[in-house]
Amino acid sequence: MEVCCVRVPFPVSVLIFFWRCFRISSLSHQINEEIRDKEVRLISATGQQLGIMSSRAANEEAQKAGLDLVKISPKAVPPVCKIMDYGKFRFEQSKREKEAKKNQHVVEIKEIRMSPSIDVGDFNTKLRNAHKFLGEGNRVKVTIRFRGREMAHTDIGENLLRRFAEESAEVAVMDKKPVLDGRHMTMLLSPKTSKDAVTKAPAAKPAKEARKTTPNQ
Repeated sequence: MEVCCVRVPFPVSVLIFFWRCFRISSLSHQINEEIRDKEVRLISATGQQLGIMSSRAANEEAQKAGLDLVKISPKAVPPVCKIMDYGKFRFEQSKREKEAKKNQHVVEIKEIRMSPSIDVGDFNTKLRNAHKFLGEGNRVKVTIRFRGREMAHTDIGENLLRRFAEESAEVAVMDKKPVLDGRHMTMLLSPKTSKDAVTKAPAAKPAKEARKTTPNQ
């Protein structure tokens, strides 16, 4: 932010007030001399209700306190204003927003690729990787690519994907069933929430039984 310094024949206290006005006037709230409503409801810096008064009188109260007049509820009738240190308020608000953004988890879609002829060892490795991604809160797209004559046996790929979903039943739910698109068959898994755990719990045992009857690919 650019700051221009101009020498003017005003007392220091007046200059400080002007500097506060222009320093923060471009921010989102209406403040100080920007507030020109006929009447406002004023709240002190300590939260005390000071009643309804003209915006000019409210500004004078803020000046006496050496703070800013901030319109906090513009749609109220009359608008509600509060006396505060707006620079400090904005600093703390910005700090909270940065902290929230830092703690925010961005959900990604991770992809696991397999072939219809994948062996048991590789299948288990892919399964562990998928569980790791799901545990981090990400969604997982599982893809099987068919080559040459494998297109004649897409049912093998579908069974493999369904087996993958069954093996992940404790940590994931199937968002998208296996779908064939050209030479690729895909399935989408999402992390299981506590709500899913309750609703899906009865299906856990049948999934385990189905796993016994499904041949390894």
